[in-house]
Amino acid sequence: MSNIVVLGAQWGDEGKGKVIDLLAKDFDYIVRYQGGNNAGHTVVIGDETFVLHLIPSGILHKKKICIIGNGVVIDPKALIDEIGKLESKSIDVKGRLFISENAHIIFPYHKVFDELKENQKDESKIGTTKKGIGPCYADKVSRSGLRVADLMNDKIFKQKLKENVEEKNKILKILYGFDGFRFEELYEKYGSFRPKIKEFVCNTTLILNKALKKKKSVLFEGAQGTMLDVDYGTYPFVTSSSASAGGACTGTGVGPTRINKVIGVVKAYTTRVGEGPFPTEFTRDMMDKIRTKGCEFGATTGRPRRCGWFDSVIVKYSVMVNGISEIVITKLDVLDELEKINICVGYKYNGKLYEHFSPDREMIENCQPVYEQMDGWQEKTVHIKSFWKLPKNAKSYLKRIQKIIGTKIVLISVGSERKQTIVVE
Repeated sequence: MSNIVVLGAQWGDEGKGKVIDLLAKDFDYIVRYQGGNNAGHTVVIGDETFVLHLIPSGILHKKKICIIGNGVVIDPKALIDEIGKLESKSIDVKGRLFISENAHIIFPYHKVFDELKENQKDESKIGTTKKGIGPCYADKVSRSGLRVADLMNDKIFKQKLKENVEEKNKILKILYGFDGFRFEELYEKYGSFRPKIKEFVCNTTLILNKALKKKKSVLFEGAQGTMLDVDYGTYPFVTSSSASAGGACTGTGVGPTRINKVIGVVKAYTTRVGEGPFPTEFTRDMMDKIRTKGCEFGATTGRPRRCGWFDSVIVKYSVMVNGISEIVITKLDVLDELEKINICVGYKYNGKLYEHFSPDREMIENCQPVYEQMDGWQEKTVHIKSFWKLPKNAKSYLKRIQKIIGTKIVLISVGSERKQTIVVE
C-alpha cells in the first residue's frame, strides 16, 4: 500500500475531510501534519455531521490509528473538547489517537496578540481566525515556544511559562496598553490539562517510522490549502505553516523517500475565506447564489466564503509545487443549474498575459482573469454514481480542466455524503 499526502490545491475548504474519510478505510495510519484548530474538516455520515479541527478525519473509522504530528500547534482545551465530543458519540479515541511531544502549545496570550495585531490593521488585514495560530508559530520559530513535552515536565513547564508570561506582558503593555496575564492562573489552568492528554502524548515520529518499516500504510492529512502556504501562497494573506506537501515531512519526521503519491483536492469552482487577492471572484449576485447552493460558510468560524470561477492558474501552480499526480474534484453539483461556466486560464496585467502564478502582489491584486466559457449541463448530478452517466457538458467541463492542469481526475464528489462520490476509472 502506498503512503499518500492529501492536501488542498486552492485556498482551503476544498472538501479534504470527506476525501480523507473515504480513503482512510484503506490505510493503517492517518496523520495531521500542520495547522491548528483554525482548520475544520467536515464529514457527513448518514444523518450525522462531524466537524474535526485537530484530530484526523480517520478517527471516524474503527481501529485506525490517528496521529497529530509535530508540525501542528495545539490548543489543549480545544483538543480536549474535541475528544469529548467524539467520545459522546461513542467513537473510541483512547489507544487510537497519539499526539507528538514536539507539537507546540497555544496559550491565551497568543490569541490576544493575534486579535490585537489584526484589529490594528486596515487594508492589510489578513483575515485570521484569531485563535493564536500565527503567534504560536512565531514563538516556535523564535525558539521561545512551549511544546507538549514541556507541559509534561512540570519543572520545565513552570520555568518556561514564567519567562514567556513576563516577556509577553511587557510587550502587550508597551505596544497595546494591555494589562497582560497572571502567571499563576495560566500555570494552574494548563497544569490541569496535563492529566487529560498525557496518555495520548508520545514520540510519534518513532511510531510512524516503525510502522513504515513494517510496511504499514500512512495517509498524511493537510489542513488549509496550498495557496495559504506560508512560502507558496498569496503572501502575506496566508496561514503560518507549510500547507504544501513538504510540510508532511517536516511536520511528522517521515522522510520524503517514504511518500509515494500526492493527491490534490479542488472544488469545481474556487473559494477562499478571509482577506487577500482573488482574481476570479464572482459578482455579488453570483456570489450569493453559489454561496447558498454550496453552503459556503467556514467550518471553524462560520464566516461566509468568497466564491469565484475555477482558477486553473493557481491549480497548475499547486500541481507543480506539490508534485500532485491525481486530482479530486468536489462540489460539482453546485454548478448544476448554471447555463454558462467559466474557467480561468490566465491573468492579464499591463497588457501582458500570465499563464503561471506570480508572487507579485500588485499584479495578482489588479490583474484581469482570462476565461474560457463552456456550456453548463443544467441537470442534477447528486444521484449519479458513474462518470459516464454524468451529463455530456459536465464531462466536457471536467475533461477540459484535466487537460489544462495536466493531471488526471480520480474522484468526483457530487454531494456531502460518503456515497455521493464518483470513482473515475
